[in-house]
Parts: sequence; C-alpha cells; structure tokens
Amino acid sequence: MTGTPDHSPGGIPSFTGGAAPYAGGDPYADYRSAPLPFTALPDLADRRLGGSVVAANDEFFADRENLLTPAPAHFDARLFGHKGKVMDGWETRRRRGTDAARPHPAEDDHDWALIRLGAPGVIRGVVVDTAHFRGNHPQSVSVEAACLPGAPAPEDLLAAGVKWTVLVPRTPVGGHAANGFAVHTEERFTHLRLCQYPDGGIARLRVHGEVRPDAAWLAALGTFDLAALENGGLPEDASDRFYSSPLNSVLPGRSQKMDDGWETRRRRDDGHDWVRYRLTGQAVLRALEIDTGCYKGNAPGWAEVSALDAVGGADPADASAGWTVVLPRTRLQPDTVHRFPLEGAPVATHVRVDIHPDGGVARVRVHGSLTEEGERSLDARGFRADGS
Repeated sequence: MTGTPDHSPGGIPSFTGGAAPYAGGDPYADYRSAPLPFTALPDLADRRLGGSVVAANDEFFADRENLLTPAPAHFDARLFGHKGKVMDGWETRRRRGTDAARPHPAEDDHDWALIRLGAPGVIRGVVVDTAHFRGNHPQSVSVEAACLPGAPAPEDLLAAGVKWTVLVPRTPVGGHAANGFAVHTEERFTHLRLCQYPDGGIARLRVHGEVRPDAAWLAALGTFDLAALENGGLPEDASDRFYSSPLNSVLPGRSQKMDDGWETRRRRDDGHDWVRYRLTGQAVLRALEIDTGCYKGNAPGWAEVSALDAVGGADPADASAGWTVVLPRTRLQPDTVHRFPLEGAPVATHVRVDIHPDGGVARVRVHGSLTEEGERSLDARGFRADGS
C-alpha cells in the first residue's frame, strides 16, 4: 500500500534547487517555508516521546541523531571541525561513481536513516527540513513507514519480508527549506525509513500525526495517565498559546525549564485561561496531578478541573454541555507537583483545566482506568502493537 503525499501546485508548496550561499546576518532570512496544515498535530518522532534515529548507512559529516532535536537547526558560519563544516543535522559524505569512466553516483544511489517513532500512530504529514544545507542538500528524498511490534533492532527492520509503505515517493526537494508532505493513509506505524538521493544533508525530520497507543499494553497497565500524549491523550483546545503549546503539558517526564510546559500571556482583564484535554478513551478517573515545575513567579494562582463524558454525544467544545467540576478552584504553589485524589470515581472522556487568572502549567496527569466502553473503542480502532 502506498500513501498519497500532497506536494503539488495548489496543495503544499514545493521547494527545489539550492539556496544562495550564506552571506552573513540572520541565517534564516532567506529560509524557504510555508504554512503546513498538519503541523498543529504532535510530532510522533519527538525525542521527548522516545523517538530515536536507530541507524544510518553514513553520517560522516554530521550525526544522524540531530534529525530529531526538538529545537530549530542552529548555524554558526565560523564553526569547523576536523572533518569540515560543523552542521546541525544529518550529513553524509559525497557519493562517487565506480571508476574514472563513471565518476558520478548511479541513479538509484542513496543514503538512508531508520527512525523509531516515540509514539506510534497515524501519520498526517512529514517535514524534511534542509535548513542551512544550501549547496549540500539532497536532490530528492523518499519516506517509507512500517509497523513492527516490540523493540526491533536495525537488522530486524531491514530484514526481507518487512512491509514498508511509501508515504513520500522519491520527490525533489530544495535546500535551506521546510519541505512539507501531507500523507493520506489510516495505517498505524512505528518506524520510518528516510532516504536521500544521492547524498547530502537534512537538518530536521518532523512526523506529525495522531498517536495510536497499544491497547493491549494499556489494558495490562490497568491504571495509567489518560491525558499523556504517548497514551493517546491530546490537548484539543486552549485559550492561549502565546509562550508555549499545551502539548508540552502532556509530554513524558518532568519539565526541565520554563518553556517545557504550557504558559499563557499575562492577562489584563477579568478572565482566565483554560485547556481542554481529550483522554485516551472513556475512563474512570482516580487522581489528578497539576505540576507547576519551573514556574516560580508566573505559576497560576488557582486551578479548577472539570470532566465530561461525551460518549452520549455531548460537544466538548460547549463549556455548558454536561461538564462536572471534579476539583473545585484550588490554590496552587509555584514550582510544585500538586496531587489530588478524586472522590466518586467520575467517568469521563474529556477533562478541562481552568487556571486563574493566567500563568504556566508544566504537566497535567489524569490517572484512571478505561471502562469497558473505552476498551471497546480502542479495540475497534485497532490500536495494537502488531498493527492488527
């Protein structure tokens, strides 16, 4: 099966050819990019979720691991090492032909990297970012995806018989550009194979999509964090994303610095900020955690949490449609993990956290267990590690 990339005139803009040599000043001044409709979705390859570049055939000039660095690629025109210009990306050596009579690489010669997604899921779009690779970017790229259970080694991924689905067929790309490709397939994937023809450098790879957790694993856990991105939770909407995204609030682990969480601008009115989470599925809620880690002079003053069971058709976007307060407005402390056991075992598919009046929340955890309906919903959608 082959996915269908949207990379044509009238769809997502294409970038081809090299960029001009760096002339000084802001290295991003002539960077080529365009709005991409899928980039609001989580990056399934995010290293913070556990994404990794598990293998590459060549990384002579720059390490493959740079592909998944969360921050944009950095460029220092003065920085050189023993192998040449130090680049913040994955860069392979220049390919050569077989002999003096055939000095150029063959048509199908290419370099490749294998990527394990941090959170398996359905891929909606891919960005192959060649930032700062101007005359040393690949001529074209392709992206394939596979779904394998467990933690396969590189040799398992490269073994004969592994089913690879083409998400992006071999397509020309531009240097110093965010080359975007929309993907239209409903399959669940765990790994990617990124190929560049014939060689060159790619700064970053972003794989945007919808998390599809392994239902069998969640059933084995019993009680787990229903809001966690890796378990299929998702911030559906928020009042404000000025400083950072609410997606940060459902990442694994504790926040390490201020921009690792969700922070709103300072309010100058009498309103308040909020974020609404879609949980893994319908579940019985057991306990909440609200972590204001690293927010010291900008933590919210108070928080209130409400829950909604939308299985009967209620609209989560309607703040008046069946929401029940499960944590009344409660004082928060700066740089603190707040833990709240819930009474009455409320059943919910969504949770809304209202902060008063504004500020930053590092992490939100919603601990609970799926109901029979929640388990059936996951099974019906086929989110199992073996792809079945």
